Amino acid sequence: MTTTPASGPRTFTVPTAKHRTRFFDHRIPSLYAGRYQIHNRQILKGVGEGGDPVIEATPQPFDVIEPRFSIDPGGINARYPVPDAVGTYSQILPHINLDAPGLPWNRPLGPEQDEAVPWTALLLFREDELPEDPDAVGSVTTGTVRDLLDARLGPGKPPELPQESLREEEYEEHCATVLVPATLFDQVKPLPVEMGYLAHVREGGPPDATVAGSDPEPDEKQLNGVVVANRFPAAAGGRHVVHLVSLEGFDQYLTAPAPAEGVRLVSLTSWAFTTEPDSGIGFGDLAQHLATTDGVTPRDAEGLRLRLPVSAPANPSAHQREALERMAGGALALPQRLETGERTVAFHRGPLTARPARELPAPAAVRLESPGEALIYLEEYGVFDTAYGAAFTAGRLLALSDAEFRTGLLEFRSAARSAVRRLASYPQLAASAVTARQLTAPLAFEAFDRMLLDGDGTRLTRAVDQAGPQLRAGLRRTATARPPRTAAGLRALVSQPGVAALLRQAADDRFQTVTNWLDRLRRLELLGFEQLVPDSRMLPPESIRFAYVDSGWVRAAVDGALSVGVGHALDADLNQLATTGGPVPACAVLLRSDLVPNWPTVIITAYAGQTVVEPLRSAVYGTDIRLLLYPQVIDRFELCEPPRGICFGIGDVGTIELREISGGRIGYPKGEFPQPAGFDRFLRPGDADVLNVHGDGDALVPALARAHGVTEISSAQFALQMINAPQAQTFSYQP
Repeated sequence: MTTTPASGPRTFTVPTAKHRTRFFDHRIPSLYAGRYQIHNRQILKGVGEGGDPVIEATPQPFDVIEPRFSIDPGGINARYPVPDAVGTYSQILPHINLDAPGLPWNRPLGPEQDEAVPWTALLLFREDELPEDPDAVGSVTTGTVRDLLDARLGPGKPPELPQESLREEEYEEHCATVLVPATLFDQVKPLPVEMGYLAHVREGGPPDATVAGSDPEPDEKQLNGVVVANRFPAAAGGRHVVHLVSLEGFDQYLTAPAPAEGVRLVSLTSWAFTTEPDSGIGFGDLAQHLATTDGVTPRDAEGLRLRLPVSAPANPSAHQREALERMAGGALALPQRLETGERTVAFHRGPLTARPARELPAPAAVRLESPGEALIYLEEYGVFDTAYGAAFTAGRLLALSDAEFRTGLLEFRSAARSAVRRLASYPQLAASAVTARQLTAPLAFEAFDRMLLDGDGTRLTRAVDQAGPQLRAGLRRTATARPPRTAAGLRALVSQPGVAALLRQAADDRFQTVTNWLDRLRRLELLGFEQLVPDSRMLPPESIRFAYVDSGWVRAAVDGALSVGVGHALDADLNQLATTGGPVPACAVLLRSDLVPNWPTVIITAYAGQTVVEPLRSAVYGTDIRLLLYPQVIDRFELCEPPRGICFGIGDVGTIELREISGGRIGYPKGEFPQPAGFDRFLRPGDADVLNVHGDGDALVPALARAHGVTEISSAQFALQMINAPQAQTFSYQP
C-alpha cells in the first residue's frame, strides 16, 4: 500500500462525539470570606430644635466562613499525577481539581492585590529540597493555628494575618505546615500576576451542550476550580511532592526576597508521586521518527513499503530490472537447490507484498495438489518464483503438526464420504429434509436394536418364527434395486446444488473444527513471524511498514493444509467444501517500535475514505512488533497516544499546540508553538524547571499573546493553550 505521512505529530483530533469543556478566568465571590459588621443608623427629621437626632444601632457582626487552614479531602475532584503514581511526568505541570469552583478566590491574597489573584498556589518539590521532608513523601508538621501564628511549629516565618480577621475558634483549628527554605521559596514562588494565570474554572457538559451558535450559561453542577503548578518534575526522575499552599500573609514576599529563616506555609493538601527518568524520547518523538527522516521531512512512499531496500545500478539491464521489480514488490532473491541437485537462485516471499500481487493465470484445476504444482517458472530467466510453493508447504506442515486439526480433517472426510454413499444409494434424500444422523448413522443396526427392545423382544421373536416357513415356501423378500456407485458418480454428486450443504451438515462438529482452523490460517495466525517477514531488514527497529495480503498465497497455504491424508479424488473434492471460510485480509500494517511495549493501549484507527475500518486481527510478536490485518485496503492510518484526561504541559518535541481563542472555532489547532521547537527559553534561570509565566525576560504569556496577535490573553485562554492533549501521527494514502 502506498502511504506517506502527514506532517509530524499533531495534538488534535476532531472528536466524533460533541462534549462541552469550557474554561473561565476566575470565580470572584460577591463577598470575600472574613469578618464583617452591619451598622444601622436612624435619623429623626424635624423632631428637635438642635438638629435632627441620630440613633446609632448596635453593630451586628457576621462572618463569611470559607476554608482557610485546611480543606475537606472529599472536596478534591482529581489530582494529576494521581497520588503515588509512577510514570514519566517530566513534561507535565501537576494540577488539582476542586469541587468548589470559587475556593482559590474566596478570600483576598492581600490588601494590595488584584481581586483575580488567588490566595492559593500549587508548589512542586523534589527529593532533598524540603528539610522536614527530604524523601518527598508528603511529611508535614501539624499543630493548631495558634501554634502556627506564635511560631511554635518550628523554624520558618509564619504568615502575617491581621488579628481582627481571625475568629476565636479558628485559633484552635488544626493545620498542616511545611518549611520552605528562603532560597528554594524564591526559586519556585509564583508572582502574583502569575498566580492569576495558574488558576481557572473548568466546566464540563453533556454531549448536547455544544449547539452551533449557542453559548449556554455555566452549569453550576459541572464547575470545578483548578490550580496548576508552575514547575516541571525533574527529567532525571525521582520522588516529588505537591502542596496546595496558602500564600495569605506572604504576599509581600512574592515580589521581594524571602526572610532568611525561610517561610512556614500552610499546606491545605498534598500528595506525592514518582517520575521515571526521561530518556528524552516520548510518544511524540517515536511517532515522528516513524513518519519523518529528520523530524520534518516525511518519509517517501517507497520507504514505508514492506520490502528489502536495495541499491539499483545506474543503468540496469532487462534482467536486472525484472529482479528489481520483483524485489520492489516484496520478494527476496535466495539460493535454491533443485531436486536434481542443481544450485540456482529463486525469488521468495511470504503472504505480505509491497505491491498488489500479480494476477495468476486461470488454473487447470480448482486447487493445488502439490508444492511442485505451485512453483512459477520464469522461463525467460531460468529461475523459479517459490512463493506459492512455499505457501503450500507451510500449510501442509502446519496441518501435520496439529493433531486436533489432522484428526478433525480425517473424520470430516470419513463422515462426508459416508453421507455421499448414502445419497448415491438413496437419491431421494437429497430432495428431502434429513438430519446428519440419517446421512451417517448405521440405520440397519439401529432398526435391529429397536426390534430387540420392542415389546420385550416379542417383535423379534415373531419375525424369526415367521421367517422359517416363508423361506421353506420360497417366499423370499426381493431386494430394492439401487443404482451402481462409481467414483465418477460420487464426484459428480458432490458438485450438485444443495449437496454441499447436506455434507457439511453430516460432518457437523468435525467440519466446524476444520473450518475454524483454516480461518485462523487465513488470518495468518498460525504462521511464524519469519514467514510473514522473511528478512528482518524489511522491518528495521523503529519503523512502520504497510503491505498488501496476497489472497493467492493464502489459498495455496489452505490447499497445502487440506492435502494431508488425501487418498483419492473424492477426498480432494470433499476438501472443496472447506475452502469457502472466513474473509482473507486485504492489507497489513507492521509496527516495530518502543511504542508497542511502552504504550500498550495506544489508540490505532484505520480509515477507508471517511469510514473507520476495524482490524480482522491484531497481534504482538516478541516485545516490540505489532501486526494489524484489515479486511479492505485502507488509505489512512492513525496512531494516537492513550487519553489521560485533561492535563497541562508540553509535548515530546518541546512544543505546545496553539488553539484558537476567539470566534466560532475556539479550541481548534492553529499550529505548533514555539518555532523552532524548544521550551527551555520559557524557564526561569537556575535549572529548577520553573516556568516563567509572566516574569522578566522571555515570558510565556506575552509570547503566546504575540502568537495570537493580541496584546494580552486571559487565564482561561492560557489554560486552553497549555492543555497537553494526546499526540497523534497520521499516515495517509497519496497516489
